[in-house]
This record gives sequence, C-alpha cells and structure tokens, in this order.
Amino acid sequence: MLTFPYDRVRAVTYAHQWAYRRNPRYYDYQDIGGDCTNFASQCLYAGSGVMNFTPTFGWYYRNANDKAPAWSGVEYFRNFLVREEENEGPFGREAPMADIKPGDFVQLDLGYGRFSHTSIVVAVGRRPNPQNILVATHSMDSDYRPLRSYSYEKVRFIHILGVRSLI
Repeated sequence: MLTFPYDRVRAVTYAHQWAYRRNPRYYDYQDIGGDCTNFASQCLYAGSGVMNFTPTFGWYYRNANDKAPAWSGVEYFRNFLVREEENEGPFGREAPMADIKPGDFVQLDLGYGRFSHTSIVVAVGRRPNPQNILVATHSMDSDYRPLRSYSYEKVRFIHILGVRSLI
C-alpha cells in the first residue's frame, strides 16, 4: 500500500466551485436529511482521488443508492477518516483547532445532542480561531463562512494526514 499527500488545494478549489451549486455527478441529499457531508466527501475525493469500496465500512459513491454510509453520514464520515486500519482511502485524526489547515473538516453539534453538520475548511488565519477559520458547506450553503457565525454546542476538527492507495 502506498501513502501519498492529500491535495488540499484541489479540495478547496472544488469547495469554492460547488459551494452554491450542485455537481450533477452526485445526488443532492438536501431534502432527505441534508447535503453537508455528501459535499464534504466530494471535496475530500477531489483532494484524494481514492475511494474505499469496502462494503458498509468503506467510503465511496457510485450513485445515490450505492454509496457507503461514510459518504453522507456525519458520524460515519468521522469514523472512516480516523480509523486505525491502514486500508485504502484518505485518513486523518481528530485534532486541536491549532492544527487545522485548509482542506480539513469541521463537524458541529448544532444543539441536537449529536454531531450533525460537516464543513470543509477553506481558509485559516495564522493562529486558528473561530473568527478566522472559514468554511464552505452545503445545507446552509456557504463559502468563506466564519466558524464563529454558527451557533453550536460542540465542535470537532478532522485533520487529513494523507491518502493510501493500492496502486
């Protein structure tokens, strides 16, 4: 298995391109639970180029009815990225705010007692804080939105470390 860098520039460029629109290659889940993690996965795929087709516990999208739970589910997305198994696909770790870079992800508990929203970080100040961490997202479509503009109970950050591929 080869490990290579995550292309943060490609992920963020994709986020800017599609923040206020929908890529027709992907289903829009807005009306059936939200499209935020689907959009985050699209951005992650743009920067990684590798999916993991493991049934149930992988991270992939073929069509609206053939995708892994991690492609569009907030908790599943996090669990896939921070997994301990060294298998195919992007990988990361939960990280402190200070370690966040553009192309990483923010998940929020918006007051429902669970994490329910995923955004991609598109810009960060020299010392990351809620005022200068800017995100792009679907389900409340935004680009360059300050993290501080959200009302949330809890926040967690997922820092992408790299991508593993069999090829």
